[in-house]
Amino acid sequence: MALPQRARHTGPPDGGWGWMIVAGCFLVTICTRAVTRCISIFFVEFQAYFGQDYARTAWIHSIVDCATMLCAPLGSLISNHVSCQVGIMLGGLLASTGLILSSFATSLEHLYLSLGVLTGLGFALCYSPAIAMVGKYFNKRKALAYGIAMSGSGIGTFILAPVVQLLIEQFSWRGALLILGGFVLNLCVCGALMRPIALKEDRKTAPEFLEQDYVSEAQKQDLKRMSICSPLIKAWSHECLCYCSWKEYDFLLMPGFMMLAVSILFMAYGCSPLFVYLVPYALSVGVSHHQAAFLMSILGVIDIIGNITFGWLTDRRCLKKHRHFCYLFAVGMDGLCCLFLPVLQNFPLLVPFSFTFGYFDGAYVTLIPVVTADVVGTSSLSSALGVVYFLHAIPYLVSPPVAGWLVDTTGSYTASFLLCGFSMIFSSALLCFARLAKNFKRTHLQSLSNDTGTKQHIWTNGAIAYSVTAELDQKDVEFLAVDTNSYSNR
Repeated sequence: MALPQRARHTGPPDGGWGWMIVAGCFLVTICTRAVTRCISIFFVEFQAYFGQDYARTAWIHSIVDCATMLCAPLGSLISNHVSCQVGIMLGGLLASTGLILSSFATSLEHLYLSLGVLTGLGFALCYSPAIAMVGKYFNKRKALAYGIAMSGSGIGTFILAPVVQLLIEQFSWRGALLILGGFVLNLCVCGALMRPIALKEDRKTAPEFLEQDYVSEAQKQDLKRMSICSPLIKAWSHECLCYCSWKEYDFLLMPGFMMLAVSILFMAYGCSPLFVYLVPYALSVGVSHHQAAFLMSILGVIDIIGNITFGWLTDRRCLKKHRHFCYLFAVGMDGLCCLFLPVLQNFPLLVPFSFTFGYFDGAYVTLIPVVTADVVGTSSLSSALGVVYFLHAIPYLVSPPVAGWLVDTTGSYTASFLLCGFSMIFSSALLCFARLAKNFKRTHLQSLSNDTGTKQHIWTNGAIAYSVTAELDQKDVEFLAVDTNSYSNR
């Protein structure tokens, strides 16, 4: 099957088919992130049916999130070297199969493999390639485009949370998982919308190296004459592929990306347990099942407002240069919300929490790909996002079971929520200090550059300045000689 031809552009079109890409990414986030969040609604059902504690049941949600993020580089690899369309369609089939097999589960271990590993792998093949495609189609309105695309997570949570609760009541948790498996097949439709685009700044893959300027005409002619199966061609192609692969991930050594990566580890640890334990916590303080599901719906719909408004605001000229600090502010505010959650023990108090946490969660989720693009550039965005979401994997895997173990040990959710809050605040503070240090260093270098420029300006004023200086030096010598003679005569 011939792969689709890539339309060539000198820069991101900032519109046109790009809005269809945004619509496709919007649906992808509904089918991946919103469905993942709604797995927490099954938490109590799984716990009651299999008779397990908090920690063991929490592994289901952890494995889904971990597999989604751990396999994100695989999704980027398929997108870069095969096709974004192929990757997303394949991911949709795997995710649907995992959910359908989960409806026949007879143990938690069965759910670990089907709902956790298989569905998570399918989501991984869809999520990061779809997000990277938005960055390829937009530049000037990138934050707004990401805000709309990522709002699918909030809208999906708002709609799916009460629907999933209703499906569980009507068809049991098995029937609800079976229906979700059919719903997730819409990812294949989303994949069909992802039309490839080739930008001028994109690095070429090995088969396209013949078009590069650094390959001489003589080499091009020789290579065209030779058989495609010759050993020389194979060796040369292998070297080109290795070079291309290294250049694809050379951003890993950038200090700015390293600090962003460390910050993301702590941020991911703090944000995951809340989506797992918000519904069980609400039920533990006397909130009804429908009200607990409604809290997730509120969080989801306010998440949408955070996606779009923060995306629009950070595209304004006054804030475009301060996207990093907007991201840090949003992460820090979510951390503060987690610190106050243990004292909110009834439905009227939990509603404002869902509003606040949902808004800032939508804000920083929108800015993750924007900030990543600012650090590494558009040409490396797909690979960089694969690494960024890969870094979410271990915290997503570890944090819900650790939080569940703290609940089982202490008998309350206080320690779990405090640990989440401090982790997110530390993530924000770490990246803030790194950014301030970078700005200070840049200012210092600019001042040194200005001083050097002034000295060079003096020395490059031509022969006049030199001759004037020489004449002054000569007069000083003559004056000194006269003064010395007069002193010796005395």
